[in-house]
Amino acid sequence: MGEPTTADVPERPLIPQPPATVAALRQAVGKIMPASLPVFTKDLDEALEQACQETAFGPLWSFTTRWSIHVQIERHPRVAARFRELEDLVVELDDREQIREAISELGRILDDAHEAIGYGRR
Repeated sequence: MGEPTTADVPERPLIPQPPATVAALRQAVGKIMPASLPVFTKDLDEALEQACQETAFGPLWSFTTRWSIHVQIERHPRVAARFRELEDLVVELDDREQIREAISELGRILDDAHEAIGYGRR
């Protein structure tokens, strides 16, 4: 048996997974994907507005869940790079079987992220 390659060694996350709070997620986004802060802020503003209109916490829960999943993926550079590659492939491919395979792999990455943050998909 040979020596393990770099690909065989589990990748360490860039940061620990933050709690699903606005402040913790904002800090995480600022550290690992600062270019996404304007989108984060826009999404938060929309969730707050919708929560006020509905007098319900659902939009805020959806916001923190969505961004927790995003951070969970992005804190693992190889996973994040593969996710973006698959997203691009879905748009570029013409072969239905290849598209199906790419979408299936995207789904597995999302399922793993849901599971990792404690919100296993049903």
